[in-house]
Amino acid sequence: MVKSNETLIQEIVEAVGGPENINSATNCMTRLRINIKDQDKVQHDTLKNTEGVMGVVDADTLQVVVGPGKAKKLADLMVEKYNIPTSSDSSNGANEWQDTKQSVKDRQSQGKLKNALETIANIFIPMIPAIIAAGIFQGFSSLIGTMMGEGTISGDVWEGIRITFALIGNSFLGYFAIFTGVNAAKRFGATEALGGMVGAASIAAPLVELSTLVGLYDAEEPLNSILTTGKGGIIGVIFGVYILAKIEKAVRKRVPDVLDLILTPVITLLVTIILMAFVIMPVSGFLSDLLVRALSVIIGSDNMVISVISGYILAAVFLPMVLLGLHHGLIPIYAIQLEALGGVSLFPVLAMAGAGQVGAAIAIYLVAKKSGHTRLKQVISGALPAGILGIGEPLIYGVTLPLGKPFITAGLGAGFGGAYVMLMGVTASAWGPSGWVALPLMQEFSGILHYGIGILISYIGGFIITRAFIKEKDIEHV
Repeated sequence: MVKSNETLIQEIVEAVGGPENINSATNCMTRLRINIKDQDKVQHDTLKNTEGVMGVVDADTLQVVVGPGKAKKLADLMVEKYNIPTSSDSSNGANEWQDTKQSVKDRQSQGKLKNALETIANIFIPMIPAIIAAGIFQGFSSLIGTMMGEGTISGDVWEGIRITFALIGNSFLGYFAIFTGVNAAKRFGATEALGGMVGAASIAAPLVELSTLVGLYDAEEPLNSILTTGKGGIIGVIFGVYILAKIEKAVRKRVPDVLDLILTPVITLLVTIILMAFVIMPVSGFLSDLLVRALSVIIGSDNMVISVISGYILAAVFLPMVLLGLHHGLIPIYAIQLEALGGVSLFPVLAMAGAGQVGAAIAIYLVAKKSGHTRLKQVISGALPAGILGIGEPLIYGVTLPLGKPFITAGLGAGFGGAYVMLMGVTASAWGPSGWVALPLMQEFSGILHYGIGILISYIGGFIITRAFIKEKDIEHV
């Protein structure tokens, strides 16, 4: 009998110390993310052994892996059944988890890198559904436009469909900076609307006028300007909102209550926008350009050998990055590529990691079938569809990681697909789940074709290497 979501969320809440030990909760595609008050009250072993829980990641936010779809349903149940606020809910813009000494202590012990990655995750995870939808519509719009240009299709109906798809795609991607500003403000404890204004200012047309006035604009090569719209991208927006939060709190402490509503936002925005225009955007723009040039050496290289090697390595090491939660740190790189190059070449390569795991899981299934390991067969049967659709955590925590060696062989097999995709120069219009559902995100028909071939190569690579190294004795302990 399949456990209901109501029963599962009750067991999870009890294992983390009850609703009184939870500050807030939210979810990503596969994980329930819970902000805990006192980590000592969390029964980690009980939580990890709970049926329906595929894995637990201890971080600044406790991450409970439950699988795609279920994560959102469980998060909603926490809100409805236990009145637990979402992580985006706050009081006067302050984050809930900052209110307890234990949370502060835990956060300090995490280390600066892990805290930075956790911050990035909390800024971008709420936007992932929109990123996926916008990328798919943008991709189809470009595909229809290409087919119309070649004369394959024609007519007002197709033109109307193309424009509609472009409208939906641009409604998010065109204002990505604003959404980033709002979510960064939630994370840093600033007023969300002011964070959105910082994002909007970074792409506003008057910025070019200001840049021209002070001699920072290059009319002949606008992209080479020290200051222009979008300079620094979302990296600049995040830094800008971080500064905004600091300034807003400092101003609010010094302004009389009766004048707070007027003076605080006015002074905060004025100081922040000046710093954004003349310091943050130029500096972050320089760093972004530097990163793009560095990436082009290994990702966009004309040297076939470099492309193959870099593609293999990137795809092979991505699974450990997912395990450690480091993959969220790649999102700004995706965004920088999209803004600077009009497409993301890193995402299709890394997407091969999940495909390698699918191939490894199939190999393990055959071994389990031969040895009569019924439970492992059931676990793989349940996790495999999600893996094919690009959600890798169920296979990671339910199959390959517990077994050990398959976690490595899956990455080694995925590397072959990554090498092929890199060699073929596949780029995507956005990023999101990998697997076959990412096909519409690829640019041009050739990109879709080569991405699909890359998945098949990763399946085969993961299967062959895993089957060669995994024997019946290796799965007995699981």
